[in-house]
Amino acid sequence: MEKSVGNPPTSAVLRDQCHFSQVIFNSVEKFYVPGGDVTCYYTLTQQFTPRRKDWIGIFRVGWKTTREYYTFMWITLPVDLNNISTKQQEVQFKAYYLPKDDEYYQFCYVDQDGVVRGASIPFQFRPESEEDILVVTTQEELETLKSINKKLEQKVKEQKDSWETELLQLKEQNQKMSSENEKMGVRVDQLQAQLSSQEKEMEKLVQEAQDKTEQLECLKKENGQLFLSLMEQRKHQQKLEKTVEELKQQEAIATTKQQELTDENLFLSKRLSDDKMIYSVLQKEKERLEGENDLLKRDNVRLMSYMGLDFDSMPYQVPSDPEGAGQHPGLVFGNPYSGIQESGAPILPSVSKCPTCNSNIAGDVFERISQQQPVETLSLNCPICDKSFSPDEEQIFEDHVFCHSL
Repeated sequence: MEKSVGNPPTSAVLRDQCHFSQVIFNSVEKFYVPGGDVTCYYTLTQQFTPRRKDWIGIFRVGWKTTREYYTFMWITLPVDLNNISTKQQEVQFKAYYLPKDDEYYQFCYVDQDGVVRGASIPFQFRPESEEDILVVTTQEELETLKSINKKLEQKVKEQKDSWETELLQLKEQNQKMSSENEKMGVRVDQLQAQLSSQEKEMEKLVQEAQDKTEQLECLKKENGQLFLSLMEQRKHQQKLEKTVEELKQQEAIATTKQQELTDENLFLSKRLSDDKMIYSVLQKEKERLEGENDLLKRDNVRLMSYMGLDFDSMPYQVPSDPEGAGQHPGLVFGNPYSGIQESGAPILPSVSKCPTCNSNIAGDVFERISQQQPVETLSLNCPICDKSFSPDEEQIFEDHVFCHSL
């Protein structure tokens, strides 16, 4: 039977040994020589009925689920399931598909639901060596040894009866054949020695079978302990993975928060830098205005001296209404000549505002500036970047200056 195409039905559930006795594997060798085909013999018990998708696989010892098969063969359904002879079945594995290492493997019968119904004793794929002489027994071999033991006991009993009959015959012939009787006595001794040796050998085999059974039980217990330990390790690993995932989430949140703080810090630093720049520009503008104010004061003093008036003797007036500044837009300290009505006195020049910076300029100074450069041609210069705007672009100029503060 060649290996069929397609994957067999398997299961991811851990193996359950409660069904392993429903199919019994027979004549399983301790090892198979590499390079040759291997025939697997098995017996179907009365508790099990085969189905079309059942298969037999070769598994490495220590497998956990039926998905771990090395190779497999589909079974052949018996023609008559009620016939006892059809319960004895076999499949043949070609040498090409067999394992090439010397690990321990076993045959397993798996039904179409992926449940294991029978498992063989372990075996190897390796050449024969002197170590193969050692006797390795399992529970199945122990049953075989018991059968052999019964046969040997029956044979010994029959042989003893035969010897007793032969001994009687020898005794009857003792008188006639003394020399022959002596030889037969030696033969009896040899047979007794051989019988004793066989009995000792049988006792030794029985003892070895018991020892192997105890070792098998110990291995089963160790396997159970290892399985429990593995489950605990898996639980611990899952807890560690969950902890790592939580730490990653916390790290991501911290990174996001740090980035937000960094962005906010950069924004505040930029805003502070812009505020410093605006402050510096305003400070310069203040100094410039103070200088212009000093110039205006000197011009005012000069004009008053020209008119014969003492600037220090003039009363200081502060306009009470901010809107009143519109009546005398050119005077920062009020109009000191509001009470003078001398017709012969010369009229003081009016004070006007600069169309660019709105600072106060004496009338004659403003007139001189106007003569040099008409008001219509004056440009609006940005105090921060020195960009120029025409007078009719006043709204654009204000928006531009406001953008520097953002």
